[in-house]
Amino acid sequence: MEHSEIVDTIRERVIESVSQNMYLYGVSPSIGRLYGTLFFNGKPMTLDDMKEELKMSKTSMSTSVRTLMELNMVERVWRKGIRKDLYEAQGDWYQIFTDFFSNQWRKVTAMNTKAVQQSLNELTQLMRNPELSETERELIQADMDKYRYIIDYYNWLNHLFDFLESDELFQIVKKKMDQGKSEPPADLGS
Repeated sequence: MEHSEIVDTIRERVIESVSQNMYLYGVSPSIGRLYGTLFFNGKPMTLDDMKEELKMSKTSMSTSVRTLMELNMVERVWRKGIRKDLYEAQGDWYQIFTDFFSNQWRKVTAMNTKAVQQSLNELTQLMRNPELSETERELIQADMDKYRYIIDYYNWLNHLFDFLESDELFQIVKKKMDQGKSEPPADLGS
């Protein structure tokens, strides 16, 4: 086996691991494989390049690239003299993780906040009913207090997400960069 084949085999193992890791966060393995391929390629790729490399349809590549762009994991780049769209992987995994984590949790938090707020509004309306017994009022008030607590918690989570998305996080918990570098490896995250 040639040295380049050994490198490719080792790289393939890591790309597979990346795709399985992304699957745990709700991203399909094929999209994870595409990200891994772009990450290790080291230079921008066209949809045709990706199609050839991964043996998938151009439509599938286009959809996968769009998903990765929405996750801020891939960006479109421009190169003089090249008319086709080029894409490259964002190489700063620290920022990718915080963006992805915050984005996913913001969605969940927004959905939960909406449900809790709707419930709180309905209970507020119900509390205006003069026919409620004292026991019913106490039960409703106890639930309303819990719903307000939950909303305070979700507001706190949103502040946490703001913090995670800011550079302040990396001033407190420093990024570990190889050999004292302050940037991702060459050709990544440019």
